[in-house]
Amino acid sequence: MSLTVVVTRDVAPRYRGFLASIMLEVEPGTYVSSGLTPGTRSRIWKVVTEWWNDAPGGSCIMVATDREAPGGLGLRVLGEPVAGIADVEGFRLFRKGE
Repeated sequence: MSLTVVVTRDVAPRYRGFLASIMLEVEPGTYVSSGLTPGTRSRIWKVVTEWWNDAPGGSCIMVATDREAPGGLGLRVLGEPVAGIADVEGFRLFRKGE
C-alpha cells in the first residue's frame, strides 16, 4: 500500500474542493490517501497542473511512494516550496528558506 500526501499553500479555493473530494484533508491544505494508484495520482496531478498553469500562484507538492526515486519517495512540485529540495546521495533533503 502506498501513501500519498499533497500539500498546498496560497492556492485558489477550487484546489481544496477538488482534493478534499478525493483525499482526506487532515489540516488546512494538507491531504492524505493510502489507496491511490499511480494512474489516479497522475490524473490528480494533471488537473492540479492545468489549473496552476492557467493561474500560477502559491505552491502544491505531491509526495508518494516511488521505489525508483531517491529515498523511495516520488516528489512533484508546482510553484516555489517553502523549503529548498536537494537530492544528496540517494536521499531527498529539505532546507528551510534563508
